[in-house]
Amino acid sequence: MAIKITYFVHGTTTDNEQHISSGWKDVELSELGIKQSIALKDQTKDQKFDVVFCSDLRRAQDSAKLAWEGTYQIIPDARLRECNYGTLNGASSNIVEPMQEEECIEKPFPEGESYEDVKVRVADFLEFLKKNYDSKHVAIVGHKAPQLSLDVLLNGKTWKQALAEDWRKTKSWKPGWGYELQ
Repeated sequence: MAIKITYFVHGTTTDNEQHISSGWKDVELSELGIKQSIALKDQTKDQKFDVVFCSDLRRAQDSAKLAWEGTYQIIPDARLRECNYGTLNGASSNIVEPMQEEECIEKPFPEGESYEDVKVRVADFLEFLKKNYDSKHVAIVGHKAPQLSLDVLLNGKTWKQALAEDWRKTKSWKPGWGYELQ
């Protein structure tokens, strides 16, 4: 049986508004991010989840709680964290984003990890879902790198395709992306 996954990105953060790539830096939601997260509850009212998983970073946990606390069980999981940009956690996106696409898919960020490393974490999380959530509808609140990892792992995209077609580039945000785990 398949597991239905609906992936949500955390609300806008204070770093996002300043064009900073947070990585593992634990940053809070901005006022806009709080409003986005609260609005998510209404935007998903016609969907039913069996469980909500989120990154253990504050911005993802806060987004999940603002949207669904009291409605669904919310479980933080470190495997859903953003890519660790190492010494560049909290650096300007003008520095970090080109590195994501050019050199850090397979090579780790200085003292951090690569996108391939994130893919390994996400693959481990997917194996966990297969063992424990067969036939369920799972919501995930996370970040860019784990979402792109799902595109690579479940949709057969190359990293180059996933990065080129990323909603952040195409300006095609929506309240949730669907994936199916066989």
